[in-house]
Amino acid sequence: MVKITMDVEGMACGMCEAHVNDAVRKGFAVKKVTSSHKKGKTEIIAKAPIDGEELKKTIESLGYKVLDVSAEPYEKKGFF
Repeated sequence: MVKITMDVEGMACGMCEAHVNDAVRKGFAVKKVTSSHKKGKTEIIAKAPIDGEELKKTIESLGYKVLDVSAEPYEKKGFF
């Protein structure tokens, strides 16, 4: 599992967040995607690494600007 964090400029409201989330879900195999226009971030949880350039192209095609893409290993937190 991998956690990808993107700094996204241009999201102004909840609908912007929804547009970004929908585009990521449609274009890539992800477990979870959340965006915050207040923080200017989108976080993606996926089983396998995703090409950062492809993600950037997808988001920027919507009219937003991706400032940074970073990935790190992700471990699900739980009781067991």
